[in-house]
Amino acid sequence: MHDHGRATGADPGLVVVVGPTGTGKSDLSLDLAERLAAGGTPAEIVNADAMQLYRGMDIGTAKLTVAERRGIPHHLLDVLAVTDEATVARYQIEARAAITEISSRGAVPILVGGSGLYVSSVVFDFQFPGTDPVLRARLEAELTELGPGVLYTRLKVVDPEAAVRIGASNGRRLVRALEVVELTGAPHAAALPGAPVYWRPSITLGLRSPREELTARLDARVTGMWAAGLTDEVEALIPAGIETGVTASRAIGYAQALGELRGTLTRAEAIEQTQQFTRRYARRQVSWFKRSPHTHWIDSAAADRVQQALDRIDGGVPAVPPS
Repeated sequence: MHDHGRATGADPGLVVVVGPTGTGKSDLSLDLAERLAAGGTPAEIVNADAMQLYRGMDIGTAKLTVAERRGIPHHLLDVLAVTDEATVARYQIEARAAITEISSRGAVPILVGGSGLYVSSVVFDFQFPGTDPVLRARLEAELTELGPGVLYTRLKVVDPEAAVRIGASNGRRLVRALEVVELTGAPHAAALPGAPVYWRPSITLGLRSPREELTARLDARVTGMWAAGLTDEVEALIPAGIETGVTASRAIGYAQALGELRGTLTRAEAIEQTQQFTRRYARRQVSWFKRSPHTHWIDSAAADRVQQALDRIDGGVPAVPPS
């Protein structure tokens, strides 16, 4: 790899593959890893999809099976139980440790996923404020007693931007935002700063599809998940505690399959709602990744998308914006 803002030798830099769900990030990352290895540079993949962290959540997250990974090492898949809460702060530590270890072996780490804040927590150098157990307990008690609406109203006063971003119903994130404001006296820093500082030399590749094509693909993908046995997968996770898992039970597709199993949704309603939420999530992903001006976009249907990606990695495109 040429030295164009990226490290070489022992630290070949970080390749990041992002984009909305359903654009083929996993396939591109595998193709890239194979092509890099064929050129003499081994590569390993680090997962940046929050729901693929969970053991047993496979069909609804489009997780690659071991056989589908083509012998390429993958990191941070199946590291959480469905009763664990996924947090960005914990993920940042574990993903950076994996990336550092991969680089130390002279391999290229490829960070792949569509969870925008998870990706950004690794790529950019921002720190997460700590937590205060007493303050957290008080806010959670208020959430239980008063409901999220009261916390939302309070957050609108102290951090209106965070209130708009989080919305009036996500109690867990409202609690965290109010905790951060009270601990630091500053707004909840969940959005990227205007001029981000990179953690290490990186190049980000984004996959995109025209909205109509992506919508059709996502709708078909959801239907396919039910056909592949998503409801059975979720039913098997009930004894493991998915219903009590704060994060896992709310995952798109899993919440709807639970509704079907409980009888509150018909199968048709569960599928339709999952399709609607998936489309909405994909739009949010597009908005998030568009905010970074240093992403190199590639059409997901391009026949030469792998070569385009390799050209970006090795062809003289600066990975870190000039100072």
